[in-house]
Amino acid sequence: MIDVYLLSGFLGSGKTSLLMNLIAQLKEQGKKPAVLMNEFGSISIDSDTVGQSKDVPLKELLNGCICCTGSEKTEAQLQGLLEEHEEIDVILIETTGAAHPVEALDAVYSPLFADRLTIKGIITVADAKRWLERDKMSPQIRSLFMEQIRHAHILLANKTDLLTEGELATVSMELANYNDTAPIIQTANGHIAFSFIEETLGKMQKSERPTIVSGKNLPLSSKLITFDNAVEKDEFESWVRSLPDTVYRMKGYVPLKGSKNPFLFQYAYGMVNWIPEYVKMEARLVVIGEGISDIEYGGTPKH
Repeated sequence: MIDVYLLSGFLGSGKTSLLMNLIAQLKEQGKKPAVLMNEFGSISIDSDTVGQSKDVPLKELLNGCICCTGSEKTEAQLQGLLEEHEEIDVILIETTGAAHPVEALDAVYSPLFADRLTIKGIITVADAKRWLERDKMSPQIRSLFMEQIRHAHILLANKTDLLTEGELATVSMELANYNDTAPIIQTANGHIAFSFIEETLGKMQKSERPTIVSGKNLPLSSKLITFDNAVEKDEFESWVRSLPDTVYRMKGYVPLKGSKNPFLFQYAYGMVNWIPEYVKMEARLVVIGEGISDIEYGGTPKH
C-alpha cells in the first residue's frame, strides 16, 4: 500500500515550501516519494520548482481543479504515477490554493486505487498573518479560506516569524477554537518533521467522511504576463505595491536588468521574495486573484 498525503491551503500560504521540505525528509529516510501537483492556470511554476528534484516522479494537473469535477483527470494522473513508477511508497498531493480540500480528497478516493492507496489525511497550511486579517477578504474567498482550515487533520500556522508573540497567541487560540480536532503546529517556511505527521495521522481513527461542499464557481482567475525585456527591480516592486488587495498571489520568473537569468519571484499577501535561478527559465509571471483582467505591467509585457 502507498501512503497518500494531501497538502491544502490558500494561495501563497506556503504549501510548496512544505512540499519541498517533506520531499527532502522522505529521501533522507530512504523512501521514494512521488508528487501530484495542481496548478491554478495553465503555467506550471510551482511544478518547475519541484521538478528540479530529478529523481522524484511528478505529475501535474494544470488549468483545472483536483476536485470532484476533475476526478477523471486526477485518476488518470495517479494511474500514470503508479504504472510508470512501481517503486513509489509515498505520494504527496499539493492542491491549488483555490481547491476545497474535501472535494480534492474525494477525487482521490477512486475504486481504481482502493487496493493500492492509503489516504492518510489532509495537512492544511494556514497563513497566520492572513488569518488575522481574514475579514478583509471577500465573503466567498474567506469562506474557502475557512473551509480549508476547518477540514484539516493537521493544521500548520505558517509564517509565524512575521508575527509578534501576542499575535501568535491570538492566532493559535482562534484556530484551535475553529478546528478543535486538528493539532496546530506553529511553523516558519513550512518546516515540520514528517515523522510527526506520520505518527499523528497514524493514530487518528477514520471518521465519517464529511459532506462535500462545492468550492467551484469562485471569482478567482489567473492572468499570464510575459516579458520581452529585463525590468528594473525597484520599478517592478513599485508596480507590485500599486496592485489592489484582490491580487492574492503572483509567482513566476522575472528578468532583472544586470542579471543573466530571470529571478524566481513570489508574492503573497503583500510580501515579495526574490530567489536567484542558475538556469535560464522562461520569463513569465502568473497573477492570481479577483477582478484582475485589467492588470498590466508598465514595461513591455505580452498578454
